Amino acid sequence: QVQLVESGGGLVQAGGSLRLSCAASGRTFSTYYSMAWFRQAPGKERDFVAAIRWSGANTHYADSVKGRFTISRDNAKNTVYLQMNSLKPEDTAVYYCAAESRGDWSSNYSWLYWGQGTQVTVSA
Repeated sequence: QVQLVESGGGLVQAGGSLRLSCAASGRTFSTYYSMAWFRQAPGKERDFVAAIRWSGANTHYADSVKGRFTISRDNAKNTVYLQMNSLKPEDTAVYYCAAESRGDWSSNYSWLYWGQGTQVTVSA
């Protein structure tokens, strides 16, 4: 089993910053897993935000967050981060951490393990 626990969400004004964390644990968790962040706004589907390979050498971002968000990981702590800068009201969503992809990184059907999510609210 793999457990993913997100933290760092909250309320921030437009233009502000937040850093999300996702701590992974469990007997079967491997630092070789790719990790990702997705988000889901009310009434919308869960959308891809960013992903990172186990080594950290490869990252991928949704066009909507390129240049504003940065994904990183600390394998010694089994933790992945999402630094979010220049936040916009349209970034408001529940942000989910995911681990171990078996296909297209941008598809939520590819990821095996999910956290419970953390709310991010950006006020205008």
